Amino acid sequence: MAPRITTAATTVSTVKSSTARSRAYVTFLAGNGDYVKGVVGLAKGLRKVKSKYPLVVAVLPDVPEEHRQILVSQGCIVREIEPVHPPENQTQYAMAYYVINYSKLRIWEFVEYSKMIYLDGDIQVFENIDHLFDYPDNYFYAVKDCFCEPNWRDSPQFKIGYCQQCPDKVQWDNSLGPRPPLYFNAGMFVYQPCLSTYQELLSTLKTSTPTLFAEQDFLNNFFKDKYKPIPSVYNLVLAMLWRHPENIQLDKVKVVHYCANGSKPWRYNGEGENMEREDIKMLVKRWWDIYNDESLDYNNTVAPRARNGTRQVNLQPFQTALLTETGDLDYISAPSAA
Repeated sequence: MAPRITTAATTVSTVKSSTARSRAYVTFLAGNGDYVKGVVGLAKGLRKVKSKYPLVVAVLPDVPEEHRQILVSQGCIVREIEPVHPPENQTQYAMAYYVINYSKLRIWEFVEYSKMIYLDGDIQVFENIDHLFDYPDNYFYAVKDCFCEPNWRDSPQFKIGYCQQCPDKVQWDNSLGPRPPLYFNAGMFVYQPCLSTYQELLSTLKTSTPTLFAEQDFLNNFFKDKYKPIPSVYNLVLAMLWRHPENIQLDKVKVVHYCANGSKPWRYNGEGENMEREDIKMLVKRWWDIYNDESLDYNNTVAPRARNGTRQVNLQPFQTALLTETGDLDYISAPSAA
């Protein structure tokens, strides 16, 4: 039997053929914690900016049914994936928090889509970025990271104060070796799903050198020859606000990445370094404004207006009946990692 994809509006019994491939946003979710709120906020944010493309959520088996139902009710396409387990020599060196993120590699299997934009669950989209899908194929697009935060303390870049965000401020010390290649933040990127690339990713993972930032370092090394930087407005890592304010025009930022300690909007309490900044408070409030906006809920936006433009049809009863008749939701499962 062909795998099935479940959405809030319909059940599709077959994956789209290669002749009808499309585009989509994709994010990743693991466990039964509160990150599901971030994904819901992301789905609503994409609706607010009137994106033309759906949000696919790659979920690990430990994501509870309750959370999956929430995602489906918000119009997401839920796809279950199996974890990618890196070699033990990776896990003993990488930050434990990041190890599970190797499972992101599964999204290269989503070949029913010709191009996808990956967004972490702690990201919000404040302006439409659909135009990124039109960038030329065969490249990996992402925003350059910053090396100035303490979690980079063990890197040669941090030790000499070098950052690619301001390369002229502190020159690279050639005694440390060649200047490091451009390095991207893997919380947001534009890529093309491809089975051969996926197999090469898994194969390379088996022999890759242990690194601190786990899958982000791995992807940077793997795509170093295909990487094309895009402006920081497409992935504002919050540390840029205090590390490189001269590079940021906050009113022009399209995508915000709430990755600084204490900045997750659904956990925000104002504590932690830099969390009392007015720009941080403003960005957290903007996230909550979207999350709490019931007009952006999927059931309030999918129905077309009547011809006279006066009313919308509530599809909730039909969707509830659909879910009731089909029983438990079905999800696509990827084969186990080697």
